[in-house]
Amino acid sequence: MTSPASAPPAIAELTRRYLDAALVGNRREALRLVIEEGIERGVAVPELYLHVIQPAQFEVGRRWQANEISVAQEHVATAVSQLVVSHLYHHIDRATPNGRLVLVACAQGELHELGARLAADFLEMSGFNVVFLGANVPAGSLVRMVQQMKPDLVIISAATTLCFPGLRDMVKALREAQADLPVAIGGSAFTWAEQCAVEGVVPGGGSAGELVDVARRLTGLT
Repeated sequence: MTSPASAPPAIAELTRRYLDAALVGNRREALRLVIEEGIERGVAVPELYLHVIQPAQFEVGRRWQANEISVAQEHVATAVSQLVVSHLYHHIDRATPNGRLVLVACAQGELHELGARLAADFLEMSGFNVVFLGANVPAGSLVRMVQQMKPDLVIISAATTLCFPGLRDMVKALREAQADLPVAIGGSAFTWAEQCAVEGVVPGGGSAGELVDVARRLTGLT
């Protein structure tokens, strides 16, 4: 497993141990690691997201694609990380609310929601009011939520290329319902060029920090 270059040795070791726990479905140990050896030792939630959970999940995906683990093991590890992220939500520090509402949704047909959930948490930590709609959001349902909640921005996430047709349907439906509503897209399925190629949306960037900057710009905060 390759750890981010910016991660110190202690964090890299924590990531390795976390991955081992996730792959065997040991929820208790995975949660203990991020709380007792992360939070309680002064490691901030964003660092745990970026340097422990995210790289562990990338490694799970790499092993699945290489047929080193089964689909069932990939699901088990992802379920562990979803549980851990849910617990870490209670430890996030929120900036002063900036008065902007963002809807974050996974593309129609996209069942992988962990990356979108991390993005939603980073936006909330940056002061946005965030409503996270979860996985596989139908285009019509997203439009109805927009009409009801009147957000300042919609962000659509795609973790796999299989959901690209559904994503394009969502963008088309949003444009027909409210042409001036800013829409950004992102996720591990996209290269930068692929993000730019979806007509009517703004690329969300390749990292949580870039996404927050894009959100601030699209909602008039910068």
